[in-house]
Amino acid sequence: MTTYGFIGCGNMGGALARALAKAQDPTTILLANRTFAKAQALAAEIGACAVSVEDAAARADVLVLGVKPQNLADLFVGIGPVLAARTGAPILVTMAAGRSIAAIRKLAGPGPDGAAYPVIRIMPNLPASIGEGVTLICADGVDDARLQAFKEAFAASGRFVDLSEDLFDAGMAISGCAPAFAFMFADALAKGGVAAGLDEDVALALAMQTMRGSAALMQADPRTPTELTRAVCSPGGTTIEGVEALRAAGFEDTVAAAVMASYDKAKRM
Repeated sequence: MTTYGFIGCGNMGGALARALAKAQDPTTILLANRTFAKAQALAAEIGACAVSVEDAAARADVLVLGVKPQNLADLFVGIGPVLAARTGAPILVTMAAGRSIAAIRKLAGPGPDGAAYPVIRIMPNLPASIGEGVTLICADGVDDARLQAFKEAFAASGRFVDLSEDLFDAGMAISGCAPAFAFMFADALAKGGVAAGLDEDVALALAMQTMRGSAALMQADPRTPTELTRAVCSPGGTTIEGVEALRAAGFEDTVAAAVMASYDKAKRM
């Protein structure tokens, strides 16, 4: 069975490790973190093994790098000699925003056999923590069978979307960043409900379920979001009044600008 190692057990690393533990024997999952107690806590939760960073690098067949982009260089300084001493190269999995496969290979250096490391690049989002995520994925040096096996191993995290690497930043600006935009929208809806006289907990419950149901309807209904918007709006009714207020305030342009701001930041990284 494939041994998976995680270096970094934060929100995303932890979410993926939990998903993986549903698909295979958790004792084949190695968890490492700069703060070892964090790896120990997650290991106790899912039945995995807490190990040192160096041990994860030495033993994992697939090594998931869950550290911040700015910490990758220092990480490879530490684990580079361990990787180079192996008899075979692991698959390196990166989820660092703004770090290409080429950049990861440059930091890692040549593999034990002198060739470039096989790399899978992913960009998961926070809903993966409850199995409702969407994860962008591309790879180089990884055959179709191993890539499919990787997707199946992490299927409990949600859906995978194959995307060419040149479009990763654009995809991340929606799937990776927009959960925050959605949370802000739900909060704004609830505040509007409170202003109209609802209790806060009732307003938030209505906002959350309405967003959930609307997303499910968009997935199930062949109509476009624009067509569905028209379907909710009756001429001279309450919904069109609210829609026109949103448009007058620049809602659509503001959301598109938020996506572009996130995209531009990823490009600068």
